[in-house]
Amino acid sequence: MIVKNNVLILSAGRRVELTQAFKRDLSIEISGAKVFATDMYPEISPACQVADQYFAVPRVTDESYIDVIKKICLDNNVGLLIPTIDTELLLLSKHKESFKSIGMQILVADIAFIEACRDKRKTADLFTDLKIEQPEIFDKSSLTFPCFCKPYDGSCSQGALALYQKSDLTPDLFNDPKNMFMELVPKTYCEFTIDGYYDNQGNLKCLVPRKRIEVRAGEVSKGVTRKNFVYDYLLERVSYIKGAIGCITFQLFVNEDTKSIKGLEINPRFGGGFPLADSAGATFTKWAIQEFLCGQEILFFDDWKQNLLMLRYDAQVLVNDYTL
Repeated sequence: MIVKNNVLILSAGRRVELTQAFKRDLSIEISGAKVFATDMYPEISPACQVADQYFAVPRVTDESYIDVIKKICLDNNVGLLIPTIDTELLLLSKHKESFKSIGMQILVADIAFIEACRDKRKTADLFTDLKIEQPEIFDKSSLTFPCFCKPYDGSCSQGALALYQKSDLTPDLFNDPKNMFMELVPKTYCEFTIDGYYDNQGNLKCLVPRKRIEVRAGEVSKGVTRKNFVYDYLLERVSYIKGAIGCITFQLFVNEDTKSIKGLEINPRFGGGFPLADSAGATFTKWAIQEFLCGQEILFFDDWKQNLLMLRYDAQVLVNDYTL
């Protein structure tokens, strides 16, 4: 029987630190196993260049995408697949059982949970169920200003903007069926992103809040871990979430003076700032390998390093003999 112990990171792009974390932990847990990566243009993907091997794949929306991924997995003894972008989550969750039937597992949440995260209207219902406060959602026919406009299926803040007065509301914004309108949270609130690791039964095993100090191109460039009232607030509310599996990131608005918290969104994948949680000792990558490739039970872990500051900068990956 062929043992499938290799890991495949999908749509790897610039996720160098995530790839390196999987390589680090896989080398410890399973001797000789490798971390592979895919991208549309792997030759110019930094993460693909640091993986053990890379593969070119079509766009996620291409009808051949799943078949191409399956063939890569079968040809290279892949036992665990790691999605990284929003647009592939639902597709992969729908095919999770077909991959499992041929010996491969996907670190992806269940369909219903992903749908709730991808549609911000359903996310609002999920926050309500979890008893997490959130910005008020306005009826489109009776808007008050200022307010905030964003697509219900948006990602990486695309299409999101503040409307400070009625004249800011253009006909295109108002008539776009995807736009939803909500309370504009004051600037007295800062943003927290919280990384949670959930086992394959939806049980929380670790929770790491990160205060976002500075964001560049939608991704945190300066951040710090905090074990404060945000941690306590979430811990009692999200210890179990049906359908949540792997890394789940919660985004919250937080007023540190009044300790007011408002839920923003939930992303069922590794976030761009996850390397800070990893550096603090929350080794989600190791737990994923132990749980899905080694069959181990993951215990609750809260002994991560708080008040750890991350300051990111641009680095380089050099590729020899590039001719394309």
